[in-house]
Amino acid sequence: MINNFPTHIKETLRLAYPVAIAQLGHIMLGITDSIMVGKVGAVPLAASSLVNGLIFLIVVFGLGMTLAITPLVAIARGQENYPHCGVILRQALLFNSAFAILLFLIAFFLADLIPLLNQPPEVAAQAISYAKIISLSIIPFMLFQTYRQFIEGLSFTRPAMYITIGANVVNVFGNWVFIYGKLGFPAYGLDGAGYSTLLTRIFMAGVIVVYVLFTAKFRQFDPSFKFRNINFKVMRRLVDIGLPSGFQNFFEVGAFAFSAVMIGWLGSKPLAAHQIALSMASVSFMIILGISAAGTIRVGNAVGRQDVKGVRDAGFSAVLFAAAIMAVSGIAFIFLRNLLPRIFISDPQVVSIAASLLVVAAFFQISDGIQASGLGILRGITDVKIPMMISFIAYWGVGLPVAYFLGFIAGIGVVGIWIGLLIALTIAATLFTLRFNYKTRTAMVTLPAEQLTSPAET
Repeated sequence: MINNFPTHIKETLRLAYPVAIAQLGHIMLGITDSIMVGKVGAVPLAASSLVNGLIFLIVVFGLGMTLAITPLVAIARGQENYPHCGVILRQALLFNSAFAILLFLIAFFLADLIPLLNQPPEVAAQAISYAKIISLSIIPFMLFQTYRQFIEGLSFTRPAMYITIGANVVNVFGNWVFIYGKLGFPAYGLDGAGYSTLLTRIFMAGVIVVYVLFTAKFRQFDPSFKFRNINFKVMRRLVDIGLPSGFQNFFEVGAFAFSAVMIGWLGSKPLAAHQIALSMASVSFMIILGISAAGTIRVGNAVGRQDVKGVRDAGFSAVLFAAAIMAVSGIAFIFLRNLLPRIFISDPQVVSIAASLLVVAAFFQISDGIQASGLGILRGITDVKIPMMISFIAYWGVGLPVAYFLGFIAGIGVVGIWIGLLIALTIAATLFTLRFNYKTRTAMVTLPAEQLTSPAET
C-alpha cells in the first residue's frame, strides 16, 4: 500500500508539469517550422518532413545518452553527496560532446544518401542541404540536453521549461528572417528554417550553461568546468545506462515510424487518419513524459537514501497517476471521436477512419501511459538493459508482426495495425511494471558500491 498517496501525487505533479510543458514547447518548434515552411511551397514542406523524420531517428540515441544523467544525479543528491553531482556533469559533458560530434558526422554524411530513398528529385535536392544544416544543430542540442538532465536530476524542472518557451520566440523570429529574407538577409527558404533551428539550439545551450554556472543554488553541486581527469567508473555508468536507453528509444520510435510506412501501403486516406489520431494521442503523451521524468527523479532520490519503501511508493504512485491521466484522455477520445478529427480535416472518409482509430487510442493511451512511466521509474533504479530487450520484443517481436497480420492478412486495415501497436504497448506496460515490482520487492534496488560512492574525480 502506498503511504501518503496524495503527497506523492503532489510532488510528482510539481516536477512533472514543467517537463510536460517543455516537451510541448519542443513539439511547437517543429509545428512552427512546418507552418512557416509550408507557406513557401509543398516541395520544401515535404523535404522538411522527410529530413526531420530521418534526423530524429539518429537523435534518439543522443537523447538516450543524456537520460543517463538524471538518475545518477538524483541518486547522488539522495545521498547528499553534492560534489559528486558535479563529477557526473563533467564526465557527461566529455562523453556527450564526443557522442554529439559522432552523431553530427553520421547525419551530415547520410544526407548525401537521401536521393537513394526514391524521393522526387526536387524534394531530395532541398532535403540534402537542409539535412546538413540541421545535423550541425545536434551538437548544441546535446549540450542543452546534458545540462537539462543534470538540473532535472537535482529536481529543478522549471528552467528548461522557460528556456524552451523562449526558444519558440527565437525560432519564429529566426524563421521570419531566414526563410522569407527579412532585415536585409537573403530568402533562404527551407535552408532558412535550418539556420533558424541551429540558431535556436545555440540559444538554448548558451542560456542553460550560463544559468547553471552563475546561479547560486547550484554552487553546492560544483557544476564548474574544473576537469581533473577522466573518471572511468562514472563514464562507464553513463554508457551502461545511456546506450540501452538510446536503443530503447530507437525501438519504440522506429516501430511507430514503420507502422506509418505500412499504413501508407493502404493509401493516403488511412495514412492521413493515422496522423490525425497519432497527433491527438501525442498531446496527452507529453504529460506522461513529464510524469515519467518525475518518477525517475523521485525514485532516484529514494535509491540514494536506500529507502526501498520510498522507491516503491514513488514509483507506483507515478504509474497510477499516469494511468489515471490517460484514462481521462481515453474517455474524452471515445466521446469526442467524431468531432476531434474535424479540427484537422473535413473529408468524411478520413474523419470516419480517424474516429475508429480514436476508439483504439482510448485503450492505447492507458497502456502508453503505464509503459512510459514504468520505463521512467526503472531508469530511476538504473535498470535499463532488460527494459531495452522488453521493448525490442514488444514492438518488433510481437507488435509489428501482429499489426501486419491484422492489417493485411486478416484484412482489418489501419485499425488492425493500431491494434498491433496497442498489443505492443500493453506488453511493454505489463512487463515494465512487473519488472519494477520484482526489483524493488526483493530489495535488489540496493546498488553496487561503486554506484553509491563518489570515486575521486581526479
